[in-house]
Amino acid sequence: MADETPENEAGVAAAEDAAPATDETDAQAKAAAADAEQALEAVQAEAAVELPAPEDGERPNRRKVREGIVVSDAMSATVVVAVVERVRHPKYGKTVQRTKKLYVHDAEDSAKVGDRVRVQETRPLSKLKRWRLTEVVERAR
Repeated sequence: MADETPENEAGVAAAEDAAPATDETDAQAKAAAADAEQALEAVQAEAAVELPAPEDGERPNRRKVREGIVVSDAMSATVVVAVVERVRHPKYGKTVQRTKKLYVHDAEDSAKVGDRVRVQETRPLSKLKRWRLTEVVERAR
C-alpha cells in the first residue's frame, strides 16, 4: 500500500502540472477557432460577392438555342426543323455544312413549312422531341 501512495501523489502532482498546460492549450484552441471562424466568414463574403445575380430570374446555365428552317408541319403540335451547322473539317480545314433535323414542340401550330424559327432546348416531351418553339423569326414567302 505504501507503494501505491507515492504513485498517487505523483499522479496528482502530474495532473496539477498538466492543468496549467491545459489552460494554455484551451486558450490556443479558442484563438485558433476564432481565427478559423473569421477566415470562413471572409471566404463566404468573398464568394457571395463573386457570384453574379441571375438576371430576370434566369439560371446561369442557359439552355441551348438554335435557329433553323421548318421542313415539315404534318404532325399536330410538332414541327421538324432543319438546323445547319458549319464546322471546319478536322484534317483538311474546309468548311462543311452539317444538317440536323430537330423535332420541335409547337403548341399553337403557328409555324409553317419554310418559316425560319428559333428553338430552345427543353426536357424530353416525347420519344424524339427535346426542343420547343420560342419564336418565328421570319415567315415563308
